[in-house]
Amino acid sequence: MTEIVSRRRTKAFALPDRDDHVLELAWGAATDVGLRRSVNEDSLVAVPGVFAVADGLGGHSAGDVASDAAVSRLAQKARSRQRRGAIMAAQDVVDALVAASEDIATATHGVAYGSGTTVTGIAIVEHESAPAIQVFNLGDSRVYRFQDHVLEQLTHDHSYVQELVDTGQLAAEDAELHPDANIITRALGFGEVPEIDRWTLHPAEGTRILICSDGLTRELTNSTIGVLLGVGTGPDETARSLVNAAVGAGGRDNVTVVVIDVLAAPRVPGAGGPPERALADTGAV
Repeated sequence: MTEIVSRRRTKAFALPDRDDHVLELAWGAATDVGLRRSVNEDSLVAVPGVFAVADGLGGHSAGDVASDAAVSRLAQKARSRQRRGAIMAAQDVVDALVAASEDIATATHGVAYGSGTTVTGIAIVEHESAPAIQVFNLGDSRVYRFQDHVLEQLTHDHSYVQELVDTGQLAAEDAELHPDANIITRALGFGEVPEIDRWTLHPAEGTRILICSDGLTRELTNSTIGVLLGVGTGPDETARSLVNAAVGAGGRDNVTVVVIDVLAAPRVPGAGGPPERALADTGAV
């Protein structure tokens, strides 16, 4: 389990010579091994520029090594951009995760069946001459937006049950209880070239972003998650409340949460609207 969290929990992002467009964020994070696992194979990063959760795949060797590689490479990329106010380039997430895939391959060389991890989160990037949020995902960990007391899943699960839902063979409300709910169709690692979904959005002031492993969503309903996000506590306390609630509801898996509050946002066309079209990226390893 790797936690990379900055001591400073707020940051204002602006482009050079564009102080009229400021994206100010505050964040908090929490994780727990849960009640049934002996090892926490989740990892997280919450530093200026990038916020992500990686869930090392249970039942596979060195899942914690894989999740560590994902968040460590993302943190390294974000820190290398500090000279530019932590505004990352649009391609940085892809480059970081391609490097993490190589790290996983090296670290697990000779390990039967290999190893892998989910990874999902947000990066702060320049988009349409303003700081914006790039959402990225690989696997079935999730990013949500909580806006105007409405909880919306921004990522699309790469899982067997999601494919059943997409094809109309399974109702969405039954997906979490399906016996094959733990089977994912895309991951970082296992010697595969990473295929990463990305979306870009300009958030509205007052929005909350939730990043979580499936240890949260398999224990708590969207309604309960929305209630806890809407209580009005700060991001650190909210993250701990979500994790504690998931553990109290059964804690069948590791639970990891990052909560990001949008304190101020550029007033640009489309702010608070739906993310722009998904991009699928394949990086050459």
